[in-house]
Amino acid sequence: MKRPHGDGGIDERGPNKWRLRYRVNGRRISVAFSGTKTEARSKLRSLLDAASKGEHVDPSKVTVGQWIDQWILAGAPGRKKKRVSQRTLERYEQLLMTHVEPVLGARPLQKLKAAEIDKLYMGMATAGEIAPRTQHHVHVVFGALLATATRKGLIVANPMFRVEQVPNPEERLSDDDPAEDADDDIGEGLDEAQLAALIAGFKPSSLFPVVALAAASGARRNELLALRWTDLDPDKKTLRIERAWEQTKKFGLRLKPPKTKRGLRTIELDDGTIKILLAERERYQRFQAGIPDGAADVDLSLIRLPARALMFPGAPETGVEFDVSVPRNPRNFSKEFARRAGLLGFGATRFHDLRGIHSTALLDGGIPVHIVAQRIGDDPAVLLRNYVKRKRTKAADASLSTAIGALAAGFLGS
Repeated sequence: MKRPHGDGGIDERGPNKWRLRYRVNGRRISVAFSGTKTEARSKLRSLLDAASKGEHVDPSKVTVGQWIDQWILAGAPGRKKKRVSQRTLERYEQLLMTHVEPVLGARPLQKLKAAEIDKLYMGMATAGEIAPRTQHHVHVVFGALLATATRKGLIVANPMFRVEQVPNPEERLSDDDPAEDADDDIGEGLDEAQLAALIAGFKPSSLFPVVALAAASGARRNELLALRWTDLDPDKKTLRIERAWEQTKKFGLRLKPPKTKRGLRTIELDDGTIKILLAERERYQRFQAGIPDGAADVDLSLIRLPARALMFPGAPETGVEFDVSVPRNPRNFSKEFARRAGLLGFGATRFHDLRGIHSTALLDGGIPVHIVAQRIGDDPAVLLRNYVKRKRTKAADASLSTAIGALAAGFLGS
C-alpha cells in the first residue's frame, strides 16, 4: 500500500499481519503490527503523530523494563482495555518489578524469547523462597503485559505462548510457604462446635459483631468494614453489600465497588445476627445522643445516625473526637483478630477463613452452588473448585451417608 512519502506505508505480511514503514528525522523505521487494516492505519497515524511531537520511541529499542513502566502508567489495561483498581495496579507493579525487571528488564522487548521466560520461572522455582501461588501470579501478570504489547504491535508473536513450564499455583515447596489472602485460598476449616467456641471467645471484644456477621454472611473483610447502617433493613432482615475498602500506597484507604459485579448483592440474615447488629446500632445511637447505657424510657428510634455512619467504625486516636464515619484499618483489624484467635486456641484460623467456613456449611447443608455463590459474591466455578479442596466435614459425611442410604433403598427395594 503506497502512500505519500511523509505518510509512511503499510505492507501486508499475512492475515492481519502488517509492516508499518515511516521516517523519523530522515531515518527509516519498520514496525511489525498485528490487527486489522483499519487498526494498522490508526497505529501508523499515532506513530507519525508521536514523531511530529518529538515523542517517538523506536519500538525496536523498547526494553522489557521500559514496557513495564509504560503498561503500569497506562493502568495495566487488559483485553477489555479497562484500568484495574489502584490496589491491583500496585500489586502488578510489585510482582513485575520484584521478579521480572531485575532478570529481563534490560532485554529488548522485540527480542524476548520463550526460553528466557522459562529460565525466569525456573529461577523462581529453585530459589525456594517464592510461594507457588506468587510464581503463578507473576506468570499471569507478565502474560497480560506481553499480550498488550502484542495487541499494540510492539511484538509480532507473544513468546508467552511457547513457554514450556507454567508455574502451578497448587504445588507446595514446603509447609512454610507463605499463604495469600485470596478468595481461592483453601484456608482453615472449623466444624460447628469449633466455630461457636471461636465466636463466643470474641464476645468481650469490640470485634465480636464483625466476627459474628462474617460467619453469618460469608462477606469479605473489606466489605464488612465498609458497611453503613443504611445498608441494613431489620424489617426485611436483609443487608446490602455495595462497597468495599481498598488499601493503596498512592491514595491510602479509599472506597470502591466490590471486587466483582457479583459482589453487588443483597443477602438475608438470621434473627440472631440481626439482634447482634441492632444492639450494636443502639450503642452508637446512645453515644450519639449522650445517653448512658441502661437508661430507661428512651425512644432510640428518634435518634438518627449520620447517613455515612459505618457499622464498625475505627476507634479514634488519642485526643481526636470519635467519628462514626472513620473506618477501621483493615490490616490492623486482621492482626487483632489473629492475636485474639491465637489466645483462644485458634491460631491457624484467619479472619478470611470465616468466608470459606460459611460457604462450606451451606454447601454441606445441600444449598445449591449457584445460590451460595450469589450470597458470598463469588464465581460458582471458583466456589466449587475451592469446596472440593477442603477436608470433608462431619456434616458432609452425614449427608453423603443419608443420600447413599436412600439410593440403595431405592434400587434394592429395602
